[in-house]
Order: sequence, then C-alpha cells, then structure tokens
Amino acid sequence: MGELHLADFDTVDVTNLQRQIIHDSHSVGKSKVDSAIERLSAINPEVKLIAHRSALDADSLAAAIDAVDLVLDCSDNFGTREAVNAACVAALKPLVSGAAIRLEGQLSVFDPRRADSPCYHCLYGHGNETELTCSEAGVIGPLVGLVGSLQALEALKLLAGFGEPMVGRLLLVDALTSRFRELRVKRDPGCSVCGATHD
Repeated sequence: MGELHLADFDTVDVTNLQRQIIHDSHSVGKSKVDSAIERLSAINPEVKLIAHRSALDADSLAAAIDAVDLVLDCSDNFGTREAVNAACVAALKPLVSGAAIRLEGQLSVFDPRRADSPCYHCLYGHGNETELTCSEAGVIGPLVGLVGSLQALEALKLLAGFGEPMVGRLLLVDALTSRFRELRVKRDPGCSVCGATHD
C-alpha cells in the first residue's frame, strides 16, 4: 500500500480530455482532484489518496511537500514550477519535473539531497513570465502521456533506489521528428534557491 497526494484547484473541462486521460466525459465540471481520486480508487483501492483541492500558498505548499517522499511537478506555468522547486529545495525532497507544449517536451530530476544536483532555478533562472500555458498554446495529447510516463518511471527509480535518475540531465523531446536529445545541467553555486543548500 502506498500514498499519493494530489494537488489541483481546477475543474475538468472538455478540452482537458485529449491529454489528461485520468478524466473522462462524465468528469467534466468536477474537481480534477476528485475525478482523479475516483479513477485511481477504481484501479487500486489499496492506495491511500490525499486531496489538496485549493491553491496552495507558501505555508500549505511547504506542509504538503513535507508530508511526501518526492514530488512530481506536472503544472503548466513557470510561477508554480518555481514555487514547487523552492519548497522541494527547502524540504530536501526530490522533484521530478516534466513539461510539454505544442510538440516539445522535457524532463529532469532535481534532488537537493545530492551536492551535485542542480535545481529548477539553476536551469531556468527567473524564466519568462510571458510563457504560454499548454491550454493557451496547445499540446498534442500523446506527448503529455509520454512525458508523464517518463516522470512515473523516474519517480519509481527514486523511490525504489534502482537505476540512474535523471539528476543533472535534461531530456528534450521533439515530437515532430520523434527525436530525443539530452543536455547536461550543472548546479549553479550562486543560485538564489539552492546555492546555500550545500555550503
């Protein structure tokens, strides 16, 4: 038996269905968390499911992350990713980060328990606040499933302690050409989020 914490303040929309396959047409209008819990309970009633149905502020985000062994970030905006990253660094919890937009996906693992691990901020800095979300720019459904499956694989490797997690590596997925490319990512000693963690 395991435990999953699900956090989302949104409701299911018909436009979600082509890429968020945990929901179906009967879930439209329901809380995404409630819809996901209903589906997951049907698949495996032995898993304990904890719901976070409202937007998490700094305190509630810190408490939610403190209660888990690792975090999967499946959000679609930079502000949320930065907040989740900072909370994971503060709590020394591994973060499996995945993103997809249009025909491009990416995946990396940030593990603040390791002195050689960068964090999300090391990679993206302050980012670009004008970035579009996948609901605004569009994304092809199978790409989201591919990135999500890779995130699940990385989470299992971290939890069970096997294989080589993608710490310090960024996987780029080009769905248009079906090509994968990997980049090395180094920790920034001057990073304002994780720079002091290992000093």
